[in-house]
Amino acid sequence: MIDMKKLISLSILTMLIVLASIVAVRSESGSGPKPSIVLIHGAWADGSGWSGVISRLQDQGYTVYAPPNPLRGLASDSAYIADFLQSITGPIILVGHSYGGAVITNAATGNPNVKALVYVDAFVPDEGESLIQLLSMPPPIGQSASCLGGDPSKVFNFVNYPGAAAGDFDVYIKQSVFPSCFANDQPVVKAAVLASAQRPAVLSILPAVSGVPAWKSIPSWYLLGTIDLVIPPYLQLFMAQRAHAQIVDVRTAHPSMISHPEAVTLLIEQAAQTVTGNSNTNSELTLSPTSL
Repeated sequence: MIDMKKLISLSILTMLIVLASIVAVRSESGSGPKPSIVLIHGAWADGSGWSGVISRLQDQGYTVYAPPNPLRGLASDSAYIADFLQSITGPIILVGHSYGGAVITNAATGNPNVKALVYVDAFVPDEGESLIQLLSMPPPIGQSASCLGGDPSKVFNFVNYPGAAAGDFDVYIKQSVFPSCFANDQPVVKAAVLASAQRPAVLSILPAVSGVPAWKSIPSWYLLGTIDLVIPPYLQLFMAQRAHAQIVDVRTAHPSMISHPEAVTLLIEQAAQTVTGNSNTNSELTLSPTSL
């Protein structure tokens, strides 16, 4: 005679074993450790510009860092961020905005923990190239060069600082220029606040020559702001395509992490998921290199 209690117990045990096996298989096929996200701001900005991105990434369970970019020179800024990266264990997704793109291009070189580079309206220099060279690229017919070009005395304020090399200065964008140039998709009041709080960069970052680029050995993603007046779209596209980046176009001005934090966050997550083997096929962003 069959003992029903034993049979039921055996059936339950079998189901538990099967469920445990399914969970184990899913775990083994998962993405491994979640990468840390490191966000590097550019010139005339600071880490607070990433606030909307940070909160969204933290909600998704990521550990996020937004260290200050010293803005004292490309070589020293890159060395500082490279040292900061050495303090983090495990995989890293390194993100740079504007001048921060040049910094991550140099800082990540030779660091095996950096699994992806994400450029946000950013410079992506090649070896031996400077920012002034990139900004001097002639625009295509019908498009405009950077709003930071022209007569420097009408765009910038130049301030002496202790220990400056001859001819070097702290550079601020004039507050009268900032809203229409740097923050042209922000409400006027918000743009005025950003202009007041901007951190200066030294003038010498512009002619500084970039080193061996990390994007030649690390996969990259690029958010291209189609109404960016600081780094014009044609220049962004040139740099992103040269780096073989996966590109997403977003109708945003230069500080896209402020005006479109959800799009920036989604691109970072997509990079993180791709390099950890857990690509999100339901992404709301369309990654597609385009002609402008």
